[in-house]
Amino acid sequence: MLHATRCIPQGQGLAPVLLNRAASVTLDWDQRQKSRFDCEDSQGRRIGVFLPRGTVVRGGDALLTHDGSLLKVLAAPQPVLRITPCSVHGSPFDLTRAAYHLGNRHVPIELQPDHLKIEPDHVLAEMLRLMHLTVTEAREPFEPEAGAYGDHGHSGHGGHAHPHAGHGHGHGHAHPPGADHDHPGQAEAQVAGSAQPS
Repeated sequence: MLHATRCIPQGQGLAPVLLNRAASVTLDWDQRQKSRFDCEDSQGRRIGVFLPRGTVVRGGDALLTHDGSLLKVLAAPQPVLRITPCSVHGSPFDLTRAAYHLGNRHVPIELQPDHLKIEPDHVLAEMLRLMHLTVTEAREPFEPEAGAYGDHGHSGHGGHAHPHAGHGHGHGHAHPPGADHDHPGQAEAQVAGSAQPS
C-alpha cells in the first residue's frame, strides 16, 4: 500500500504536465474532510492517506506519496440538495437569507452565485421550501465553504492556511471570552426544527 502524507493545495508549484500524467483518486466530501482514510487510485492501487490532523482535501488538490508519486484529487459526485430562488416570485436575495439561516444551524454550505448546495436533510429541505426557495435533489461534487479561518492548507478553495485561531471551538468559529452564545434566529430555529447534516 502506498502512503500519502502531504497535500498540495490545488497542485500549487507543480508543473501541469506532472499533474496531467498523475493517477487520480475520486473522493466524496465525507472522505475529504478526514485526515486518515484508505482509498483506491485510478490505477487500482490501495492508498493509505495520513495527513496532519485537521487537513481538508479539496477537489483539484494533489497528494504526495512516500515514494514521490503524485495523485490528483477529484471531488466525487454525491447526493446533495440544490437550492435556487423560486422562478415565479423569488429573488437572488432569497439565497442570502437561506445561507444566513443555514449558517445559524452550522450546516456545511457550498455557495455559488446562483445556487446553494447542502447535504440531504428533509427537515432543512422543508424549512427552505417554506421560505419559498426551490429545493431539488441532485448528484454533484460538494465543496462547502471553509469558514472564516479556512482549511488547513487552504483559504477558501485554495491559498494558504491561517493560524489556528478558532480551532477547537467545536464548530468552526470563535467567540470573545464571556460572549453570549445565542445566535439570531434561534427562536425561529426552534419553531422550524433545528437539524444537523445527516
